[in-house]
Amino acid sequence: MEKNQIGKIHHIEIYVKDLEKTKIFWNWLLEKLGYSEYQIWDSGVSFILGETYIVFVQAEERFLDTPYHRCRAGLNHIAFHGKCRDFVDEITRELKKKEVKILYEDKHPYAGGSQYYAVYFEDPDRMKVEITAD
Repeated sequence: MEKNQIGKIHHIEIYVKDLEKTKIFWNWLLEKLGYSEYQIWDSGVSFILGETYIVFVQAEERFLDTPYHRCRAGLNHIAFHGKCRDFVDEITRELKKKEVKILYEDKHPYAGGSQYYAVYFEDPDRMKVEITAD
């Protein structure tokens, strides 16, 4: 392994309640962020950007009874860099058109602090997602 590869994220795998809803939601968003569809199989899909990919897998029926909650132990949210503030605003408009819940709307786009420009929203399983601009 090359030294510059150490510590980089290889992939993230997320189990979901409804793979079809997840694919629809994440496909448009990840394409806007520069990802492309990478692998597709009966119970999953992945998207790749450079050497990093994100995988979504249909959770087995026996595990669907426990709802996801970001305040429990485990993943709280996933955050992506946006190109600029205009990009964050564009994503926000598209999310609203898709009737996706915008989190902390009363503080948007500075919910992370007065110098932190971002949009926070939920995916179909209510996992928090963030797009931020430097």
